[in-house]
Amino acid sequence: MAQQNVFEKLHQLLTSGQARFRVVDHDSAGRSAEVARLRGTQPGQGAKALVCHVKGNGVRRHVLAVLPGDCQADLSRLAQGLGGTRASLASPREVTDLTQCVFGAIPPFSFHPDLLLVADPFLFSRFDELAFNAGSLERSIVLNTEDYRRIARPQSIDFLRRND
Repeated sequence: MAQQNVFEKLHQLLTSGQARFRVVDHDSAGRSAEVARLRGTQPGQGAKALVCHVKGNGVRRHVLAVLPGDCQADLSRLAQGLGGTRASLASPREVTDLTQCVFGAIPPFSFHPDLLLVADPFLFSRFDELAFNAGSLERSIVLNTEDYRRIARPQSIDFLRRND
């Protein structure tokens, strides 16, 4: 029930925002590369959303951190970007409470007032469209990248893991 509500909220938000998007129903897949193949997109088009805790220096926040599906997050950089000293992934229960979704089905939108939406700027630099699970492991949305940025309005924080 909650998964359908998340999809309905997304669909309504994108439609009312006159976004260019399409819905893709597909089999469930566990890895970014697998789901990209099922969607007919590239792994880097995936908008991976991680629910995190950021703490330290008086900061205590839940954050929905969005990054390309073929990249990894550096949680220390995420914490620093928000003025904290450390960050960790939220528990499965917290993820469900804050997103009404299960791991892997979290869209890159926050519908909870206590969940700050941030995105790494690299997400916007490579593809004209982003793809993400829309509250379900079997349903995705492929959305124009600039429409995502305009409608979701995530805070920009550079938090990708660097291999240098």
